[in-house]
Amino acid sequence: MRSLNSILDLSVEELDELIATAKDIAAHPEKYRDSCKYKKLATLFYEPSTRTRLSFEAAMLELGGSVLGFSSANSSSAAKGESMADTAKILSCYADIMAIRHPKDGAPFVASRNASVPVINAGDGMHNHPTQTLADLLTISREMGRLNGLTVGLCGDLKYGRTVHSLIEAMCRYENIRFVLISPEELKLPGYVKYDVLEKSGFPYEEVTSLEEAMPKLDVLYMTRIQRERFSDPAVYERLKDSYILDTEKMKLAKEKMCVLHPLPRVNEISVAVDDDPRAAYFRQALNGKYMRMALILKLLKQAQENPAREPIRGELRYDLVCRNPRCISATEQELPQIFRTTDKAAGIHRCIYCEQRAAGGSAAGQ
Repeated sequence: MRSLNSILDLSVEELDELIATAKDIAAHPEKYRDSCKYKKLATLFYEPSTRTRLSFEAAMLELGGSVLGFSSANSSSAAKGESMADTAKILSCYADIMAIRHPKDGAPFVASRNASVPVINAGDGMHNHPTQTLADLLTISREMGRLNGLTVGLCGDLKYGRTVHSLIEAMCRYENIRFVLISPEELKLPGYVKYDVLEKSGFPYEEVTSLEEAMPKLDVLYMTRIQRERFSDPAVYERLKDSYILDTEKMKLAKEKMCVLHPLPRVNEISVAVDDDPRAAYFRQALNGKYMRMALILKLLKQAQENPAREPIRGELRYDLVCRNPRCISATEQELPQIFRTTDKAAGIHRCIYCEQRAAGGSAAGQ
């Protein structure tokens, strides 16, 4: 039985297969109307969500299945202190598959290690958002006609933006990709993505602070919101919130053939005047998310039926280190085992299996 915690859980061949299935669903929805008849999806949303939660629900309903769940931690037994592990075991009694959004990094991974049904990470803290990345890949494929040979600009909150982290991991699976990282100094890409993904894979990237400077180079511009909820100091948020605003004047600097994506919601980082530009693909991107989640549900349910055994944790593991990340699920659920995966033995880099933060004692670059 497989779950989806990270986009790296899927091979390039599987990504291409999901994209092909999603395109077929979009073209021939009637073929799939009873594909999940009598199947139930549990949606466990501990954080607010519009697109992700409703697109998961729409996906399951359009496949002929049904949905149960909650949209707030306060309406679940988490408010009474129930652990993620216990919640996953309980929901496995009622549903055939579950989608989880949680404010703590690694919470869906904990669920996947305890559930007896497939678990889909619908966004965990500042860590990953693999199904948004599936929507992004389908959108880029449909808008640009390819996933290879692209210059991808990522703009805004690259530090806390889990959609950014997942998209970089995904695009590094394809060929001839260049990245332009556009952010203020305070919101630069974290080390575990920059060093363990970009630099290890050898993909060229540049870090800039000017959106105008980057625009003429880009085939894809991925705008992100500066996320108020990720800042402990409101003054820092207020100073950074208007760092980048994409307007019609900046769009004049862009290529004629390119696309603008945004995981949404937006605040003011994209002017509404840009919505009428044919290169603005973010609302089509939201629809593509439904198609990709339909394809993913079909795939995971089929694989669970064929092989119900839970996949083992892979890699060289260590149990003698402690995660110091306060956002990690292991900081909240104290009885979770502390497990680290060795990602670079020569350099002595070991990362928490829940949040991917480097073990205490590493350099700032590797955090």
